[in-house]
Amino acid sequence: MNIRAFFGKDRWIISGVALGLLYGLAVRISVRFHVWDKGISVMTWGFVFGVPLVMGFLTVFIAEREYRIPVWKWFLLPWLAVVGMALGTLLMLLEGFICVAIFLPIGLVCASIGGVAAGIFGGFSKRTRTTDVIAGCVLFLPLLVTPWESSVLYSKEIRNTETFIDIAAPDTVIWANIERVPAIQPAELENSWSHRIGFPNPIEATLSYEGLGGIRHATFGGGVLFVETVDVWQPGQRLGFSIRAATDQIPNTTLDEHVRVGGPFFDVLHGEYSLEPLGDGVIRLHLSSQHRVSTDFNWYASLWTNAIMSDLQNRILHVIKARCEKEAVRR
Repeated sequence: MNIRAFFGKDRWIISGVALGLLYGLAVRISVRFHVWDKGISVMTWGFVFGVPLVMGFLTVFIAEREYRIPVWKWFLLPWLAVVGMALGTLLMLLEGFICVAIFLPIGLVCASIGGVAAGIFGGFSKRTRTTDVIAGCVLFLPLLVTPWESSVLYSKEIRNTETFIDIAAPDTVIWANIERVPAIQPAELENSWSHRIGFPNPIEATLSYEGLGGIRHATFGGGVLFVETVDVWQPGQRLGFSIRAATDQIPNTTLDEHVRVGGPFFDVLHGEYSLEPLGDGVIRLHLSSQHRVSTDFNWYASLWTNAIMSDLQNRILHVIKARCEKEAVRR
């Protein structure tokens, strides 16, 4: 069978998608094995934004250099390469599912930008050796960005996440359910998008003794442990604690190095419960947390850290509400 006749013009589209996908995988594998001493790394603009942009450019450029393709394909064909790369990193255990989930939204947008750029470039230029050389130079865009970006873009920010829930129960009941959190059964937890993308479930929180300086051990699935030291103790009103993640005990299979709590890019620093009486036997329980984000693109990373922390805190609050109201009815 004549392969060219079978695929027709589509063979150039297939070639473009394949080349874009292979480029992305090649860069990711080279990062994994430290091919460049001070080159590209995963948590950089060069990789998160530059690599999918180049993938999108290659995908469309290979087809456009042979014949004109519809404009809508400039936007969507690059997605095939990016999704294929993401699946490849999962299969090769280069990334965890949570990292892929965080990368894909911005990766798809950047890939479409690259595809549109290639479409416009192909439309205004003829197929010449110079054109191919210019397009080839695009391949090195991520390497041109990463050596200097951290000195300009890197920042360390402290973010706060605030959540609350209204509970029809006495303050003494609520306090007893927040100073210690007995083992949470899976059936008590609400469905969670953050858990579906890989963030572990909360399990329990113990307390060594009541009062300032008491040590809480908050455990999560997958071997995640937070050691919390009580620094605010106002029974029936406020419970605050500094947080230290037992980073060395968190397996890579639970949270990989790019999203590990207590790692170079993300950490949880402080948590606090506060009780606000609303009247008619209802108390509003607030749960706030303070966390650190340290990347070259905090504006994007913090969207995810805030969303994940908010989802996690709401799950914990719903467990406490159900337990407290059940106990209040029983009393």
